[in-house]
Amino acid sequence: MRSLALSLLVVVMAAARPVAAELNIFATVPEWGALAQELGGDKVKVYTATTAQQDPHRIEARPSLIARARAADLVVATGAELEAGWLPLVLQQAANAKVRGGTPGYFEAAAVVPLLGKPARLDRAEGDIHAQGDPHIQGDPRNIARVADALAARLAEVEPANAAYYRERHRLFAERWTAALARWEKAASPMKGVPVVVQHRSFTYLIAWLGMVEVVALEPKPGMEPTTAHLSAVLGALEKKPAKLVLRAAYQGDRASQWLAQRAKVEVVVLPFTVGGSDGAKDLFSLYDDTLQRLLKGLG
Repeated sequence: MRSLALSLLVVVMAAARPVAAELNIFATVPEWGALAQELGGDKVKVYTATTAQQDPHRIEARPSLIARARAADLVVATGAELEAGWLPLVLQQAANAKVRGGTPGYFEAAAVVPLLGKPARLDRAEGDIHAQGDPHIQGDPRNIARVADALAARLAEVEPANAAYYRERHRLFAERWTAALARWEKAASPMKGVPVVVQHRSFTYLIAWLGMVEVVALEPKPGMEPTTAHLSAVLGALEKKPAKLVLRAAYQGDRASQWLAQRAKVEVVVLPFTVGGSDGAKDLFSLYDDTLQRLLKGLG
């Protein structure tokens, strides 16, 4: 009888023991939300503040974002001023000491990647420039690997109890990513040297990775809508130095790219830009699968 009572007591105590809560992650953009989920598995709960159909520079600091940041254990941002217009305000209003800048609970992906496109001079008259360099680092999948290394280590630091789990998730992800990278680079070999027009200078890393050549941008200055006069000047430049493709991100309007495509007889390729930017880009792996398929199809 005493043995039965003891057994029942053990069962009751086990049932009453609190289940370890998931680590709440606040990701600013879809690529980091997807990466956090890959590395965190069922130990994390990821909230992504933006979608692929939004310009990540221009987000409103809504009360819903503030509430999510208030409950976060870890913020995963791009940094390099990408979220400068809204994230600092969200974090200030959230008043969550765990995710303040400089704490283990605040992670910036751009801090672990060599940044390209640093401006020669800092002048707001030049448009939406980023002093530290181009923040759209997800264009190059090799950068995803760099961020994954650092983010896995940060997960282990923030939640040491699951450190072994995060390290194993990272090891498996890295193996799959290395294999995928070799496949992508082999498939993308026809893109090397291809001259392209970009609607906005957000493809710096993609162009560098694939060895394409940017001829001109449709925006006269970053973030500035092109006028008909500017587009006419771009058209004239292409008569001297033709391009084969016009690259546009899924979240951008198509007026300027279609205007040019009809007159210059070049193909417009709409790229997903991040996870969720197309029906095919459902996760990080399919993001690059879909991007390359679209580029190669556009090249013909």
